[in-house]
Amino acid sequence: MKNKLEFAKQIVLEAGEYIRQHLDDSLKIMRKTGPTDLVTQMDQQVQKDLVEKITRRYPTDQIFAEEDGLRSPISEGSVWVIDPIDGTNNFVAQKEDFAVMVAYFEEGQGQFGLIYDVMRDQLFYGGGEFPVYRNEVELTPFVDRPLDTLLMTSNVGMLEKNEWGMVDLGMKCLGIRVYGSAGISFSKILSGGILAYFSYLWPWDYAAAAIMGERLGYTVLNLNGDQPNYQTIEPIMMVPKAKLSEIQTYLKKGRN
Repeated sequence: MKNKLEFAKQIVLEAGEYIRQHLDDSLKIMRKTGPTDLVTQMDQQVQKDLVEKITRRYPTDQIFAEEDGLRSPISEGSVWVIDPIDGTNNFVAQKEDFAVMVAYFEEGQGQFGLIYDVMRDQLFYGGGEFPVYRNEVELTPFVDRPLDTLLMTSNVGMLEKNEWGMVDLGMKCLGIRVYGSAGISFSKILSGGILAYFSYLWPWDYAAAAIMGERLGYTVLNLNGDQPNYQTIEPIMMVPKAKLSEIQTYLKKGRN
């Protein structure tokens, strides 16, 4: 497994380098499900390169990825989960605050995850049997503190409508941040700077963070408190296990 993780680190770093080299290329911007759900030829090329490298090295492994309809079930066999550019809107508009994310599963069990904050050159990796690192620094588990000393992050839509009591919860925290990228949000949780993240997410958005977060005292669940289905978009949270019960009191009030 260590060799597979080292291979994953290599191809994710190569993907980031490719993006930086082509950062000023003209983009062909396409809409998927709506005006803010964008994809570019860079997303497609980065995913194509990652898939080709994985399948060349591990020809029997399967792929679950954001683009091109690659949807092998995570519960069956050896499966790589890929988000080639998480935060495409940030990538298009400001050329920063986006990430390359990869996770690896065997028979539905997460073995390791990687989140690469491309423009800050920060690679988060590990989980499963591996410690979690940011570049060469091993990250430490969550240390419980009062809500009013901690920041949280969500998305604008949830905050605008106070869905699931997001604003109410945020008022009990030190403040609310919005980053526009699941990968960037998760990386800040893993680093210890953010308490929790709430948003509507696909499996490729949260798979890597779920594996790494487990090692550091966090859990990824849907907002009903159940395990994610790893198939469709759901309202998802990543929260410290030590704060789950307290946070759920706000979610239940907001839902009701």
